[in-house]
Amino acid sequence: MSLTLDQTAVRGKLTANAPLAPLVWFKAGGHAQWLFEPKDLADLQDFLRGLDRAVPVMALGLGSNMIVRDGGVPGVVIRLGKAFAKVAKLDDVTLDCGGGASGILVSSTARDAGIAGVEFLRSIPGTVGGFVRMNGGAYGGEVKDILIDCDVVLRSGELVPLSNADLGYTYRHSELPEGAVVVSARFKGRPGEPAAIQAEMDRISAAREASQPLRSKTGGSTFKNPEGHAAWKLVDEAGCRGLVLGGAQVSEKHTNFLLNTGEASSEDIENLGDEVRRRVKEKSGVDLEWEIQRVGQRVEGGRP
Repeated sequence: MSLTLDQTAVRGKLTANAPLAPLVWFKAGGHAQWLFEPKDLADLQDFLRGLDRAVPVMALGLGSNMIVRDGGVPGVVIRLGKAFAKVAKLDDVTLDCGGGASGILVSSTARDAGIAGVEFLRSIPGTVGGFVRMNGGAYGGEVKDILIDCDVVLRSGELVPLSNADLGYTYRHSELPEGAVVVSARFKGRPGEPAAIQAEMDRISAAREASQPLRSKTGGSTFKNPEGHAAWKLVDEAGCRGLVLGGAQVSEKHTNFLLNTGEASSEDIENLGDEVRRRVKEKSGVDLEWEIQRVGQRVEGGRP
């Protein structure tokens, strides 16, 4: 699909044929046809209003839970920058968070404000927009438990508020409209002591460090936990610990993580995930569902 855009029509940064591998945790994958980093909310709205409705739009946060396929992503990828990364205390238990704010910033701001209940966000390597879209969760907490409402810019450029109920949350899923970009969200916790909140954040960080391959090029949890099962255990029981395909490997430290061991293509990583799913189905009869988003176009042989 040919797509010509006027780079002078925006106040932010609009880049053609932008490499996405540096922006995702796997450090693999193709280019975005266009990458747009809006200067502010009005810039984002104006851009989407003027963009042909047939052009696909995708939001990108920290790229921690994503495989960008080697053929790249058609249309426009939108990445929210510093203008969308602010976090402020609204009242004694509520935070107003920009869609581009990281989980670390949200949880740290909550700690300083004496707001407990959002510590789990410290352990999720992503942004508020991604948390809201995917009902992000870890260590006993989920976004559906703390979200009051959010503001999203629809594909049309219209800014609309959506309540927790509007998002129809289920496990790692929401009904956020296609092409919508989460620009802010309100999270509600409970009163707490900063020292106790920090202690809980430290506990979570230590648990992650001990169990997950945080120093590797990975994408976070690969598969959803099926009802009544732990995905990592099913993968392990199917004999997939350390399994290698091309430059990709199932982590030996945590079997629900895939690794780029060096020069893996995204095709290697996705094919390894599908092979794990096949082996788990054969061993236990359980169909593992991808938790990692896979976006863009596949390429024969995995190399553009």
